[in-house]
Amino acid sequence: MGYGADAAKRAGGSGRIDLRSDTVSHPTPEMRRAMASAEVGDDVFEDDPTVIELEERAADLLGKEAGLFVASGTMGNLVSVMAHVPRGGEIITPAEGHIPNDEAANYAVVAGAGLRAVHELPTGEMPIDAVVDAIQDASDPHSAITSLVVVENCHAHTFSRPITPTYMKELRAALKPSGIPIHVDGARLFNAVVALNVSARDLVKDAESATFCLSKGLAAPIGSVVVGKKDFIFKARRARKLLGGGMRQVGILAAAGLVALSDGPEGTIKRLAEDHVNARVLAEALTSMKGVISPGHNAQPEGDRLDPNRVVTNFVIFKIEGGIKRRQKFLDELEKRGVLMVAYTHGQIRAVTHYGVDEADIQHVIKASSEALAASA
Repeated sequence: MGYGADAAKRAGGSGRIDLRSDTVSHPTPEMRRAMASAEVGDDVFEDDPTVIELEERAADLLGKEAGLFVASGTMGNLVSVMAHVPRGGEIITPAEGHIPNDEAANYAVVAGAGLRAVHELPTGEMPIDAVVDAIQDASDPHSAITSLVVVENCHAHTFSRPITPTYMKELRAALKPSGIPIHVDGARLFNAVVALNVSARDLVKDAESATFCLSKGLAAPIGSVVVGKKDFIFKARRARKLLGGGMRQVGILAAAGLVALSDGPEGTIKRLAEDHVNARVLAEALTSMKGVISPGHNAQPEGDRLDPNRVVTNFVIFKIEGGIKRRQKFLDELEKRGVLMVAYTHGQIRAVTHYGVDEADIQHVIKASSEALAASA
């Protein structure tokens, strides 16, 4: 769908190209039709047939016993933490991960868990020796008991880098003596699937649980799915109820997720490759623009030119010379030209490609970015 005549329809009437996140994507026509005709029941009674079908489809794709449809990725992570971690237990997580930075400290407020952050490599991976070193001595009453290791895949703050099956296998081997489970925060797991050309099963087979979002690159309007063993999902379902997440005729939403995960031409997994190509084109163009520099954080040193080779999924992260004030001016100038990007952590700017943004839109974004840089200088 191009930017011209269909822009207003695609952008909710604004006519803008919105790259703030892939969460702004709108459902496909096939999803809208499926939602309108979805067979529904009462999911709290576990008899909504469309939800059941979605949960079974997700579990099968990821090679797990069962699934649970939840309202959001944040809820998916939280019910997973509540199912895995006893009160007072501790979670090892990437320092720049979603759980410690973007979920309102729910692990502490709701689950009563502690958190130990491990700084990531530019690949998005936590060094395995650092993870092992972060495990607490459970025999020492002074220490919290390490109860879960979280891996974020894709890892957002390092250009949404995909985490490989090889890393997961090595992490599992390192954790085997302690028996600590792994949870994959896979909000953009299928971007990793497409970027690495592997199966979702391969990416999570060494984890006890995983969650992925339907409402980001997959373009469904609402929802995430948690997968794991049946006993884990039973605990997660109870946690979902505790949080007020028990939904009734929610098959209307699950129907869009089923379209997203389908193998046919209506499915939205394979098309993620288009987003990756568009992000790379944008990154290569930004690299040549005066004033655009590397984001510096978890990437190449700040001040270098932006390296487009860092872009392998749908995130473009960069800085511009001149600091925070110029950043805001640049974003304001972009908005005047019909383009939205977002101020990101550590003084960065983020642009995320997604369904509804095509090649022509990216060319418009490139032109607008060049003009906004000049106007903000």
